[in-house]
Amino acid sequence: MTSERIRVMMVDDHPLMSEGLATVIKNQHDMLPVGQASSGREAIKRFNECRPDVTLMDLRLPDMSGIDAMTAIRSKFSQARFIILTTFAGDAAIQRALEAGARAYMLKTMPPGELVDVIRQVHAGKKKIPPEIASYLAEHYSDEQLTSREVDILRQLAGGNRNRDIAEKLFIAEETVKAHLKHIMDKLGADDRTQAVAIGVRRGIIQI
Repeated sequence: MTSERIRVMMVDDHPLMSEGLATVIKNQHDMLPVGQASSGREAIKRFNECRPDVTLMDLRLPDMSGIDAMTAIRSKFSQARFIILTTFAGDAAIQRALEAGARAYMLKTMPPGELVDVIRQVHAGKKKIPPEIASYLAEHYSDEQLTSREVDILRQLAGGNRNRDIAEKLFIAEETVKAHLKHIMDKLGADDRTQAVAIGVRRGIIQI
């Protein structure tokens, strides 16, 4: 009976990835692919139509982050179960995904057999954080987090804006921007602005 199978939806903007996942799932006796989406907005719409048991969600989508799409869906369907499936292993992104309600955070390099086991575990109500993901989290666990204002400034910095530009955009004094930049570099262990941006991107604090 198809109603007894685990209904799985895939959200990924790479067609080959989605088709590959669908093939893996079709080959499982206890799973059924019920929908695909290539953007966050499409994922929200398709979820409402398909009502999957488990959704595989890419972190980076063309219109919004997978975390934002997941949050939007869970605001209406609080019991929705998500597995983040991504190439990206930054600790800040992992932390945000788990705080937003993801049941698992997996890398696309994982073997198919491991993925289907995780789908079964998540469907059964369990959570799954593989050792390599846990190690990324542990590496920066005790670090002081950037404030929302500092993240805003780091994003502006990544966009190539000078201190004066950032001050004007954020309606703050240029001296305040300089003070924030010092705190950002101290917290990230960066020697300069360029390195601060690079660390922010690698850890998933900002996206460019």
